Amino acid sequence: MGLFGFGKKEKNSCCYACGCGGSAAPEQAEASILILGSGCQNCRTLEANTRAALERMGDTQSTIGHVTDFTQIAQYGIMTTPGLVVDGKVVSYGKVLKSEEIEALLKKVRG
Repeated sequence: MGLFGFGKKEKNSCCYACGCGGSAAPEQAEASILILGSGCQNCRTLEANTRAALERMGDTQSTIGHVTDFTQIAQYGIMTTPGLVVDGKVVSYGKVLKSEEIEALLKKVRG
């Protein structure tokens, strides 16, 4: 298993940027949270911080997917990564949020 769980072939952690042979497309359709970016260290850190926020909130239902294709990322209206999309809404881009910031955004978006 790789850093931050990358490399595991699970529904909520697989993307084609990690090299595990999976595909991001099915997870994107089902994921309630998306990380937008190339799969770089900033993207991996944003995912780890998102997982930490979900864990602290006791959220076991949310799934995390990845969009690494910049044409698809641009369709979200952002040009700077990493980006964070919650339930189809872009909530952050261009910075790596701390888990506390992500938790606050999740609560705001989801009520």
